[in-house]
Amino acid sequence: MTGERSLWEIKLAHRPKSFWYPYHTLQNVGVLERLLASAGLDLMQLCRGPDGKIADIGGADGDLAFLLERMGLAVDLIDNKPTNFNQLEGARILKEALRSNITIRTVDLDSQFTLSGEKYDVIFLLGVLYHLKNPFFVLEKLAAIARYCFLSTRIARQTDNGQQILQAPMAYLLGPQECNNDSTNFWIFSEEGLKRLINRTGWSLLSYLGIGLRANSTPADPERDERAFCLLRSELVPMVTASPNPVPAHKETATTIISWNTGTANPGKVYVSIDAQQELLFATSRQGSAPANWIRTGRTYEFRLYDSDHTRLLDKVVVATTDAMTKPAPSEGLMTSGVFQRSGYAESGRQR
Repeated sequence: MTGERSLWEIKLAHRPKSFWYPYHTLQNVGVLERLLASAGLDLMQLCRGPDGKIADIGGADGDLAFLLERMGLAVDLIDNKPTNFNQLEGARILKEALRSNITIRTVDLDSQFTLSGEKYDVIFLLGVLYHLKNPFFVLEKLAAIARYCFLSTRIARQTDNGQQILQAPMAYLLGPQECNNDSTNFWIFSEEGLKRLINRTGWSLLSYLGIGLRANSTPADPERDERAFCLLRSELVPMVTASPNPVPAHKETATTIISWNTGTANPGKVYVSIDAQQELLFATSRQGSAPANWIRTGRTYEFRLYDSDHTRLLDKVVVATTDAMTKPAPSEGLMTSGVFQRSGYAESGRQR
């Protein structure tokens, strides 16, 4: 809330209120925290992954992107200039005013787009999916370049004429004025349809949260708006993870679950090095999960995922206990992590 107020002071000093994207983007943060808590994960830990970069796609004026940059992250703000609320001029004004290093990129997600070989630890795709003509293509493309994704979209339990779609794994094509009188709204998914799309495009659904009017939601009535928020993990990017991490300190031994996926049909091998000593074989398979129930306080464990020949390192994760972790200093300046406490929902920037 403090961060949002600070941004609005800067915005109104440069342009009138009607110039700026009108929705409260940062109110999404409370929902994201609830998603993470359900999955037992930490936002900053995900964002500070091995690729060293995150992306806010459909980020409007970049409120979320600038917040995350202030928390020490390298961020790409990606939107489609011709369909952005103010043709990305707002994001550029804020970048200059904040002396930001965010990269602003214009990409048309409805084209056969590429992101120039980029790799991201986390992608935020909030309030965008139902504005896309080709959501299957977009999600599949992103699953090949990002480890995690925060996704939100409008869904519905019935059509405008009252036809129930709750139990069906489906999406249907909206009429040009059917949803908010906005012709850039294309697809409305049922909850089951959205989950199937996620599964078919190379993602695992780690956490799901429904927000809004959930009894008889329909896209035709703004008072019966339902949103789905999802935390996704790619099945196409080679990855080894630990949960929980850090492991709560214990008098004797504690347990964390190690999960891995080579991202291909080929098998892999997981090794562990304890306190930088010689590697020990932990598991052998293409993907899987297994407990490491011998984690001790004060020691550091590095789990490494290799190809089947143990010649190419695909990914790694360091596991430690809570008392062995160094707490980061609080962020200073425009915004701090205190904003990650408010619950609510709103669209993020979207390709309008």
